[in-house]
Amino acid sequence: MAVETGTGSGSGTEVPTLGGVPLLGSLFDLKSDSLGTYLRAQQRHGDVVRITAGPPGLRGELYGVFSAEGAQQVLASESANFRKDNTFYQELRDSFGNGLLTSQDEDYLRQRRLVQPLFTKRRVDGYAGAVAAETRAVVAGWERAPGAVVDVGEEMMRLALRAVARILFGTDVETTVDVVDRCFPVITDYVLRRGYSPANVPRSWPTPANKRAAAAMAELYAACDTIIAARRSGGTAAGPGPGSGPGEDLLSLLAAASSTDDGEFDAAELRDQVLIFLLAGHETTATSLAFSLHLLARHPEQQARAREEVSRVLGDRTPQAADLDRLPYLTQILKEAMRLYPAAPVIGRSSVAATEVGGLVIPAGADVILAPWVTHRHPRHWPDPDRFDPERFTPQAEAGRPRYAWFPFGGGPRACIGQHFSMLESVIALAMILRAYEFEAVDTDVPVSAGITLRAEGPIRCRIKDASR
Repeated sequence: MAVETGTGSGSGTEVPTLGGVPLLGSLFDLKSDSLGTYLRAQQRHGDVVRITAGPPGLRGELYGVFSAEGAQQVLASESANFRKDNTFYQELRDSFGNGLLTSQDEDYLRQRRLVQPLFTKRRVDGYAGAVAAETRAVVAGWERAPGAVVDVGEEMMRLALRAVARILFGTDVETTVDVVDRCFPVITDYVLRRGYSPANVPRSWPTPANKRAAAAMAELYAACDTIIAARRSGGTAAGPGPGSGPGEDLLSLLAAASSTDDGEFDAAELRDQVLIFLLAGHETTATSLAFSLHLLARHPEQQARAREEVSRVLGDRTPQAADLDRLPYLTQILKEAMRLYPAAPVIGRSSVAATEVGGLVIPAGADVILAPWVTHRHPRHWPDPDRFDPERFTPQAEAGRPRYAWFPFGGGPRACIGQHFSMLESVIALAMILRAYEFEAVDTDVPVSAGITLRAEGPIRCRIKDASR
């Protein structure tokens, strides 16, 4: 409820502030461990907490909203009052374009209407063959793993990138993957530094960081523009998976998308959508897969149960989209991995008007953060929250929790349009991987940090053994 003063069902009292050091507040804590800082804020002060960082004159303020009810208010019931107007989203727009993830208002509504028909369940299910083909190639490559050890973080990133590139571009995969591998880390690090800095020099200044980022962006844009130009001039690519025909890759479908009211995407808009799909479509799924394997490698009983389900349901055949409903325990594992390691651990918004959340007033113009990393560990909904337990996601258990106790795909009108694709890809890939190999954790403790997506600060190595032996 937007308010002028503290009115409504709550008390409207002042938001508690997380303690920090004199003059700098929680600056060092946020820099060294932002996720741990948000978790401590909730544990010490509750579900709405003010966090300050930086010296006087450059001090920033964040308002953390950590309850399921607060997340629902910000993302769904009062979403119009919480916009993507903060510095971080502007840096994303300046680097990756004004696509579905970053656009707002009529731009967003028009894009969503044009793109939505390409993400129906029937359309997305048609990409199962492409996912299976890329998974098969990765699994086959592990036969030559030195010492039978693989870094599942790196391997799942490669798998997810190749899968989304094939679905986007059809046969134009190899060059695109090489360019993304080379350019994305430079650009995402640049966005993070600028997005969380209290002051930035203009991008036009010839600093080393600006020049590196500009070169990476130019190379990435050029690769996308070349493929887009070929499509728009009548060139077609083979579809992304077995049985798909020419012109059925997602880029061709985006280029053909049109309506009487919304027109069609021009070349620059197509590139914006492609860049956002590449960004959001591979790092998120890769994170979920990598940590699913990491958790199973540490929990052999659950790993054996998952492998039994895969063997019983699939036998030796390639999984298809229809198999998702037949693999409920595998789905529970993925959901529990996304609870403990949400690919989007922090979600930012900016408040338009003063708003009461949980009985406390967040002022107009405030930077607001939701933290799935924290809400997914909220003791009110998750007993023994750090324990890996796929049984939390049986239908009965899910029905007993608030909708936003678990929200790895966001929610409300800005919920991730690709969530069905992410689950499809993850279930198919995990099923094929577990059928081929058994996993034992080499790195039992994997530190993480919040980047654009969740980042593993080091390898996620597992020792593998041929499951058929």
